Amino acid sequence: MAHSARRDSPELPDFSLLKRLARDQLIYLLEQLPGKKDLFIEADLMSPLDRIANVSTLKQHEVDKLYKVEHKPIVSTSDQLCFLIRPRIQTVKWICDVANADKAAGKFRRYKLIFTPQKFYACDAVLEEQGIIGDVTTDEWAFYLLPLDDDIISLELPEFFRDNFLAGDQRWVRTAGSALHLLHSLYGPFSKVYGIGRCSKMAYESWREQVEEGEQKARQAEIGNVFLIDRDVDYVTPLCSQVVYEGLVDDIFRIKCGCVEFGADVTSSDKSVKVMLNSQDKVFSEIRNEHFSNVFGFLSQKARNLQTAYDKRRGMDIKQMKTFVSEELKGLKQEHRLLSLHIGACESIMKKKTKQDFQELLKTEHSLLEGFETRECISYIEEHINRQVSMIESLRLLCLLSITENGLLPKDYRSLKAQYLQSYGVDHLLTFSNLRQLGLLVEQQPGETLTVMESKVGKLVNDKAAGKLTDAFSSLAKKSNFRALSRKLNLVPKSDEEYDLRVPRDMAYIFSGAYVPLSCKLIEQVLERDGWSGLEEVTRLLNGHEFAVTGNNGADLRAKSDAKRIVLVMFLGGCTFSEISALRFLGKEKGYKFIVVATSITNSSRLMEALLDNHV
Repeated sequence: MAHSARRDSPELPDFSLLKRLARDQLIYLLEQLPGKKDLFIEADLMSPLDRIANVSTLKQHEVDKLYKVEHKPIVSTSDQLCFLIRPRIQTVKWICDVANADKAAGKFRRYKLIFTPQKFYACDAVLEEQGIIGDVTTDEWAFYLLPLDDDIISLELPEFFRDNFLAGDQRWVRTAGSALHLLHSLYGPFSKVYGIGRCSKMAYESWREQVEEGEQKARQAEIGNVFLIDRDVDYVTPLCSQVVYEGLVDDIFRIKCGCVEFGADVTSSDKSVKVMLNSQDKVFSEIRNEHFSNVFGFLSQKARNLQTAYDKRRGMDIKQMKTFVSEELKGLKQEHRLLSLHIGACESIMKKKTKQDFQELLKTEHSLLEGFETRECISYIEEHINRQVSMIESLRLLCLLSITENGLLPKDYRSLKAQYLQSYGVDHLLTFSNLRQLGLLVEQQPGETLTVMESKVGKLVNDKAAGKLTDAFSSLAKKSNFRALSRKLNLVPKSDEEYDLRVPRDMAYIFSGAYVPLSCKLIEQVLERDGWSGLEEVTRLLNGHEFAVTGNNGADLRAKSDAKRIVLVMFLGGCTFSEISALRFLGKEKGYKFIVVATSITNSSRLMEALLDNHV
């Protein structure tokens, strides 16, 4: 069932230290405001905070009441208010309104603002402009990294993608550099750093500046290689439907900070249940990376094994029964509870995916990836839009069509755009502008394909290979970068070969054997070649910004042999659970252990939602 790891796989570093550091710093900041206080927490910080310091920990440090930041008048009667917030102007303005309302009412309070992960100059500017900078104290909680599992760490910055790639706002780049610096300080030094993408290059440079500013201590390296990759290097992967179990659970139920809430349809009761999804869950850890088609078989086998373990009780004497109850029963009950939840989740996924005619959707996606039956795919997308199946899903399919075809023909673009706006509202015009800006949904320009053809033909002539000119003219027109990348890196396996999903042979299993994620393939190739050598054509098609730097290691060489097989991959702009599963598979095949650090965990819905703009 689960793909077995190589025996020589190295041990992962212990990332619980990151949680302890974050908790200790938060407690220190809270104690800077002695006495009882009420704590206002921004909504999107509540789940990450819960993983670091629960309510009882906060109460121990004189936090009296907890409130969610709701941008409306407050009801707190405390003399001391503490605000744990993101560095957002809107939130700072609201705090100014609270303080000014108190002033007008003649009420004296102490205010403390804790910005996380950092404070921006604009926040101070707002406090000054509103006339309360002297009435408040401000601090930074440098909470950069939240470990979600043994091999997943998140910066919990979903806004990074839109801010950086769409708005061109680079304020979070230093945050990514600081996160890298923290990892380097605790688990480095790194022997090699590879990267691709403009943002990755800037994050690397920010990190190097911080390294040079601080003092360097020689220590035993726990992480060898580091790979930085921008989300815009590979948009195809997050646009494809996820079919590994963890990815599907995220798509259907939304995993938040490593937790999922299963509703009544899963629990078969009136109550919903919150479940932590990580390697401590014995059932989940064995199915999380599996293709969904294998999961039911595993769960039914697990149920039989569990029944056998329970049946051992029969015929036991009192002493054996006592041992069984004290040592095994609790574990079996916990496993039984988790097993029934995952079976319920699978049934719920099956119902929802059958409703949407999931197989037909996957067939369309696979055709787009292979470049076959494009007209049939367009008809399917049109039907999807006109039936108003899902606004987000329709947008995702349009983007996948555009990227795989290197833009749409003008008549197709105009027709599909008009149909979408008629179905979901003309206020989505701004969304189309956003997608065009990112190159996710574009119209082919006249003469565009000719330029590509001319440059390639010119190269052939220069290479004195004029005999190939006829082939060049017939095959080079309208070839997209995705198609060229797909051929060069063999991203789409030949469809005539039978693919056994129970025994995956490569990373393509995460998409039913139809596609190897470009991001993961790049990482594999760079690690194999120890750099970008031989991938010049690939990096040119990806618009470059690639780099490879050898670190100067103060670590002892004996420790390095293990550390260099631990690879930290930082995704700037989000990472999917499918990519994490693919990297886990690659690690097991090649004897690596991958640590995924992402600005956030994303999927096709979150990617599209980040680009929606329907407030004309």
